[in-house]
Amino acid sequence: MKNIATALLGLVALLGNPSYAQNSAQMELPRTKLSAGIHLIDTQLATNSDQRELGLMFRKEMPTTEGMLFVFEQSAQQCFWMKNTLLPLTAAFIADDGTIVNLADMKPQTTDSHCSKQPVRYVLEMNQGWFSKKGIKAGFKLGGKPFEIK
Repeated sequence: MKNIATALLGLVALLGNPSYAQNSAQMELPRTKLSAGIHLIDTQLATNSDQRELGLMFRKEMPTTEGMLFVFEQSAQQCFWMKNTLLPLTAAFIADDGTIVNLADMKPQTTDSHCSKQPVRYVLEMNQGWFSKKGIKAGFKLGGKPFEIK
């Protein structure tokens, strides 16, 4: 009986931990595949304001072939910062057709603002260095369902 009580207390402590709850919510996001030339990216989709606000905060790791695609209702200048984000990331600011407008390397746990150079509807965050290792720069066109003309 003592073991059950201890296990229940541990579970309550884990579920009551804000970073566990946030990580759990982050992991349940819908996913889609994007292509960057021959490279496939498994992306989580942050499509509403709560999902976009939480983003990749508090995560301690992210697989190298994964990222998060922030989807906004309309094109606008998008700005990102890294408060409570533990991973060094690169943000790709992406036009409606999948063309990368600009890239920004972002340092963890900073409030420096990183903005798109023109109005965009999408922002893809990947582990820092992923784009440069693949030779992907501004002007490169990504493929995938979000960028298909509707």
